[in-house]
Amino acid sequence: MNGDVAAAEQRLKEVLLSHARLAIAVSGGVDSLTLATVAHRVLPVAPVMVHAISPAVPLAATARVREMSEREGWNLREINAGEFADPNYRANPYNRCYFCKSNLYRSIRAITERRIASGANLDDLSDYRPGLQAASEQDVVHPFVDAGIDKATIRQIARAHQLHHYSELPAQPCLASRVETGLPIRAGDLKFIDELECALKRTLGELSTVRVRIRNPGVYVELGKLPDQHTAPIMEQTARRFCEEAGYKFIAITAYRQGSAFVSDKPA
Repeated sequence: MNGDVAAAEQRLKEVLLSHARLAIAVSGGVDSLTLATVAHRVLPVAPVMVHAISPAVPLAATARVREMSEREGWNLREINAGEFADPNYRANPYNRCYFCKSNLYRSIRAITERRIASGANLDDLSDYRPGLQAASEQDVVHPFVDAGIDKATIRQIARAHQLHHYSELPAQPCLASRVETGLPIRAGDLKFIDELECALKRTLGELSTVRVRIRNPGVYVELGKLPDQHTAPIMEQTARRFCEEAGYKFIAITAYRQGSAFVSDKPA
């Protein structure tokens, strides 16, 4: 571990120790998995890890949380965050994440009086994140932010804690982020998205960036690295077959663009 990373981890440990009794929201991405791992190894009172089971959470993310929990001996609680009972969330407005996180944090608060911690990091502060407003309202803390740690440093800390495979995971936003703003969030659509993304990753590799977007015209597949001439036909055949079987219109395979399903109608 180089000096900068060691210093960052020391700051993180100091932040964690300042809270002592924590409930950590663990989504299954590298950020929350790393936070949970460090907190469990550092805090004198073991934190409670809370993972939401939801149509918006990829099955692979839940599997990662359960695998880490068994390996590390976490006190893991699985909950239903209840966002699908919220019509504001299902309507998928520009600030959908606010309603998602509000439901999540209220559900965590219902099972514990501990301070809730999230895996948000410095990079998240430069993007539009309505979920951070919900976190503020629920008095959620962000240890990585408080320790001045960004995504690249989180990956280095993860490697230092032997989370080598998970340290390379691409960004893991919830499946609802793939549905164009204004189109309703439906559990069946999210299941289709998850299944097609998993099928494509079986060819491209688990660490590939794959987004299946449901937009007004139909289904777009976005890839972090466009396939070569041998893989491209397999990708398109797979996407077309899934779409036809599930009743969706396949449009195209294109290059990945962050947030391309997001349509902002935020008041100026």
